[in-house]
Amino acid sequence: MKKSYTSSVNIPDLPLWEKTKKKRSLLSFDIELTARCSFNCRHCYINVPSGDNKAIGKELSAKEISRIADEAVQLGALWCLLTGGEPLLRKDFSEIYISLKKKGLLVSVFTHAALITDQHIHLFKKYPPRDIEVTVYGATKETFEKVTRKPGSFKAFQKGLNLLLDNRIKVRLKAMALKSNLAELPKIAEFCRNMTKDYFRFDPFLHLRFDRDSAKNKEIKTERLAPGEIAELERSDSERFDSLKKECGRLVSNEFKNTAHHYLFSCGAGVSSFTLGYDGFFRLCSSLYHPDCMYDLRKGTLKQAWDQFVPLVRNLNSNKKAFVENCRVCPIVNLCMWCPAHSYLEKGAMDEPVDYFCRAAHQRHSSIKNTLTNEKNRNNL
Repeated sequence: MKKSYTSSVNIPDLPLWEKTKKKRSLLSFDIELTARCSFNCRHCYINVPSGDNKAIGKELSAKEISRIADEAVQLGALWCLLTGGEPLLRKDFSEIYISLKKKGLLVSVFTHAALITDQHIHLFKKYPPRDIEVTVYGATKETFEKVTRKPGSFKAFQKGLNLLLDNRIKVRLKAMALKSNLAELPKIAEFCRNMTKDYFRFDPFLHLRFDRDSAKNKEIKTERLAPGEIAELERSDSERFDSLKKECGRLVSNEFKNTAHHYLFSCGAGVSSFTLGYDGFFRLCSSLYHPDCMYDLRKGTLKQAWDQFVPLVRNLNSNKKAFVENCRVCPIVNLCMWCPAHSYLEKGAMDEPVDYFCRAAHQRHSSIKNTLTNEKNRNNL
């Protein structure tokens, strides 16, 4: 009998995870290839027009991206996500993608799919991505294009998505839950689950613009669901709500009350990943745009950013009463969108509570708690 010297193991079961729990270890990074997009979505925090010359002038070159990716691999990175804006707008997308694949990285791509061509399919079949994640803005042309504000975008999206699926490229589908598509979300969920039965998620949490554009921020706020709508939406999706109930013990915790420090960051920002902005700035996470928390990789190395800059940011603290007595000790902060990054985008400071986030978190907690109580009472009958 021929002896096999190879075996397989699922990624979540790798012993690597236990080792990395004990210290900061770089595992993955995101690259925003561009801030430009061919859509003009109502809720988007980053998009600028496709031909925006100012944005084009700031974009990292393929050579610069390759150099930073080399450094990331040397530091231990295994995964890379290409996002934007719309990453396929880059004329050198294929060059960047192949370069990353040849470094041994698992590469994912976030795209709206409307720009997918036969050339992209050939690329993805020759160098398979870890996955392609596509956002579905509506199940009908009317709703889809109400969100994207781009005539013809629904037809282009359908064509691109079908090209991916027909060629058996691994696709994951997601949706943003907005006022503009709320009534259609059940149809969107059905569409997504029929297309990719193993995976679907929706996100009802919209954060504000990285460029702090007041007019666009006002528009984003009008697209946000009310706290009660978020809780009801989650309750109506059995898959998501079952997961929330199962994770309730972890999501609701008094551990922060027993901690003496007043650190701003108690999340995973900069622990195992980072974001590389299209303009060359290193950030601990995709949402963190505070100027004191960004490092210019055109002037320094990734190793300097990871080894020296990240610890400085994670050691930032605040004694502001509003922060110390509220967000820092809140037992349901894991059900909340609040974090220093979003606090800055909302309030201009990293240690300010945000009323909308707070109300949404309490509404979600109440929904989960009441459901669990009712189920317990029924079981005791």
